Amino acid sequence: NYERLHYFDSSDFVGIVCDESSAIKNFEGKRQEEVVTFMRKVPYRLLCTATPSPNDYIELGTSSEALGQLGRMDMLGRFFRNDENSLHPIWYGSKWRFKKHAKRDFWRWVCSWARACRKPEDVGFEDSRFLLPELVVNREVVENKKPLNGKFFRLPARTLQEQRKENKETLEERCEKVAERIYDVDVPFHLVWCHLNAEADYIERMVDDAVQVSGSMSDDLKEERLAAFSDGEIPVLVIKPRIGGFGLNWQHCSHMTYFPSHSYEQYYQAIRRCWRYGQKNPVVVDVITTEGGLGVLRNLERKSEQAEEMFSMMVEEMSREMNVKRIENFNKDVKLPKWLGG
Repeated sequence: NYERLHYFDSSDFVGIVCDESSAIKNFEGKRQEEVVTFMRKVPYRLLCTATPSPNDYIELGTSSEALGQLGRMDMLGRFFRNDENSLHPIWYGSKWRFKKHAKRDFWRWVCSWARACRKPEDVGFEDSRFLLPELVVNREVVENKKPLNGKFFRLPARTLQEQRKENKETLEERCEKVAERIYDVDVPFHLVWCHLNAEADYIERMVDDAVQVSGSMSDDLKEERLAAFSDGEIPVLVIKPRIGGFGLNWQHCSHMTYFPSHSYEQYYQAIRRCWRYGQKNPVVVDVITTEGGLGVLRNLERKSEQAEEMFSMMVEEMSREMNVKRIENFNKDVKLPKWLGG
């Protein structure tokens, strides 16, 4: 619980383990600064996450810095180049690309302080007993019949602002599609992922026995409802990925609906609540979106391919012998002034 970190004194610890460490991926975030500062004097540090860089490889720089390796800016300067050929902060939002011939060296460097494992085979073991059941992802596209922003013709949303407007204008249609899928899929438990309060409220009213967990609830009530769903007392749970997308095990549920956003981390983590070891049945995910939302799905697919490449490159480099020698290039002998006897 990173929100409670300020209650502790780092000098009381010799080791620290940060679960879901993607919480510090944003190098400008206050949480990242607090965690890195707290860990700086702790000798033994471990970060654990399934999504270390859900948006871009450069997010690995915050993990490197937290573990006492290269700082983020040093990492960028060594392995990446900027489209604008500048390291000035005004270009932080620009696209960073690997320098020529730096890609392999980058992953070798990452493997000097990190390990990746998706299945036992990645670390040299036989994994036939750890194979997951089938994951079936269905795509449902809801048509928006209203022209956006007073346009004469009806066109799919393209900008983020238009996509948000389209989501609001198709709210009822998308929620009705969720209810339809819940009644069509013959399983005892359903998980509904949404992003807007209005979506959750509408679905809770429409679907029999649906129970919502919202951010405005007390921690005790949230815990009570999450436990009830885990124990099989609630057949349909309606929740946001930022509330229930991390650390929960719901292998008893094999059907979920999902309204996509640009966050690959939320999408991946939400699906993994049910599609995980211990799941006995094929998992069905109904992704319900709009015509403009197809661009969002393409962005998610790009990030998914990037994550797959990251794991593949790391597993490949992990299998190679490596001799790591840390060289401090910036340390110089201290020279005392003559008046101090130097």
